[in-house]
Amino acid sequence: MSAQESRTSRKKIGSEQKSGSMRTPLGRVRYMGAAHAGTSDFFRQRMTAVALILLFVPVIVIIMSLLGRSQVAAAQILGSPLVAILMILFIIASVWHMKIGMQVVLEDYLTNEKLKLAAIVANQFFAFTIGLASIYAIVKLSSGV
Repeated sequence: MSAQESRTSRKKIGSEQKSGSMRTPLGRVRYMGAAHAGTSDFFRQRMTAVALILLFVPVIVIIMSLLGRSQVAAAQILGSPLVAILMILFIIASVWHMKIGMQVVLEDYLTNEKLKLAAIVANQFFAFTIGLASIYAIVKLSSGV
């Protein structure tokens, strides 16, 4: 190692110590993805998938219990606080999972930046509208209005 390389490496080490970071270069870029912005969407989509797996069986049981019931009996079952909470959690997880999945598809396959931005904004509004309308329906049923 030459004297010049030695001074350069000392400067790098000194600047890392001044900033208070003792992370290695690999540690600074790990979990960042190709865009260098992190993998939060990937992680959130996996977490919503796990939530959907856990909520799937209770929701299917609720739906199966509604088959063959009158509208009044179905409203009474869906109006139960426990059932309403399970349904709202399922709606939130599924709408969030749908939004993230569609956003990834739009980001990957649309090349026109303006069209991509418009499609992502429309996806956000669509997911929000579907989620809000579904949650409103469950809350209205559970409140007895």
